[in-house]
Amino acid sequence: MQFNFSRPVHHIHYPLFHGFSTTQQKLSLFLAPFHSFNSLPDRLQSEIESKSSTSMARRFTPILKQLRTRSPSRSVTYMPRPGDGAPREVTLISGDGIGPLVTGAVEQVMEAMHAPVYFDRYQVRGDMKSAPPEVIESIRKNKVCLKGGLRTPVGGGVNSLNVQLRKELDLYASLVHCFNLEGLQTKHENVDIVVIRENTEGEYSGLEHGVVPGVVESLKVMTKFCSERIARYAFEYAYLNNRKQVTAVHKANIMKLADGIFLESCQEVASLYPSIKYNEIIVDNCCMQLVSKPEQFDVMVTPNLYGNLVANTAAGIAGGTGVMPGGNVGADHAIFEQGASAGNVGNDKLVEKKKANPVALLLSSAMMLRHLQFPSFADRLEIAMKHVISQGKYRTKDLGGSSTTQEVVDAVIANLV
Repeated sequence: MQFNFSRPVHHIHYPLFHGFSTTQQKLSLFLAPFHSFNSLPDRLQSEIESKSSTSMARRFTPILKQLRTRSPSRSVTYMPRPGDGAPREVTLISGDGIGPLVTGAVEQVMEAMHAPVYFDRYQVRGDMKSAPPEVIESIRKNKVCLKGGLRTPVGGGVNSLNVQLRKELDLYASLVHCFNLEGLQTKHENVDIVVIRENTEGEYSGLEHGVVPGVVESLKVMTKFCSERIARYAFEYAYLNNRKQVTAVHKANIMKLADGIFLESCQEVASLYPSIKYNEIIVDNCCMQLVSKPEQFDVMVTPNLYGNLVANTAAGIAGGTGVMPGGNVGADHAIFEQGASAGNVGNDKLVEKKKANPVALLLSSAMMLRHLQFPSFADRLEIAMKHVISQGKYRTKDLGGSSTTQEVVDAVIANLV
């Protein structure tokens, strides 16, 4: 629970205080969510303490003393509505390669922690010409999907099922969270980057055709509507998650119209969020800055193709694609999967030896739980994952260990609190 105190606390008007006649009653109500004085926002503490010589402070003193003496207890995460705890059905696409291994890992952990979700399972392969109608219908009904990686054929006439799903369900925002995990040694520290990528147009529009033999034309489509929509999502995400900066990644120096409309949209939206720092960076310079000084970035908003490159680069810097969570979200539906696409289907040797890294999809499933408004289950899963990583005993080969998928899963379950 956070407050933006732009004025002294005694000047703020709170409608919920109607009917409370005294300052002490009002302050008691305002402070009720905080279980100790030490958990109050720093600004509020300083505002109250700075009034020590006033009559208002004298009225506050008994309340503050009472708060200081209370025993600490768990903070209130949110107040559920009746029925919020009802189990939710989630569409599960196991995917190709290591997909069945890592989605199976998620199912085991969810069952062990008694999470209020159950799965509607489907087998979908990346070489299918289109997603089966029953899968699309299941996602539309359930609103949420957890997905293993789908292998996209290189060349040929088969379109990417991943792109098809995003367009069919209008999952316009891809979010990949790249951050350092304690105990996992990397070249750079203090990396905590959220890459937000436009998911439905740009170079992924799929508008390609042969002009004459030996000449192919591929169209990059950019619209004001989609550019503004992804910019709003990025700034709203930054605002709601107490992020301080949004960086727009572009190539408007060369693609002056296409990337120009994206940049213009970001600038317009940025003006609506004066508390968030906004800057811009050309994509080639962005890649150089990522590998040399990644800690300078916070939230990054990008067109489609650049976002894929930036997210995978940031994931590699922060600890590897096997530990970075992500999801694709629209107004009505969301699909959660491994954040970085590189290596999300693994190889035959990993499948044969059952040594796929389940961390990325487990963390993505924690994002899913939070999306479903089950924050305490998400917290439990994330804490257990971080304990396993920091202890270093159970790690798959990509993280410097030799554990199997099942050994990592068992360790996570053992660390659930």
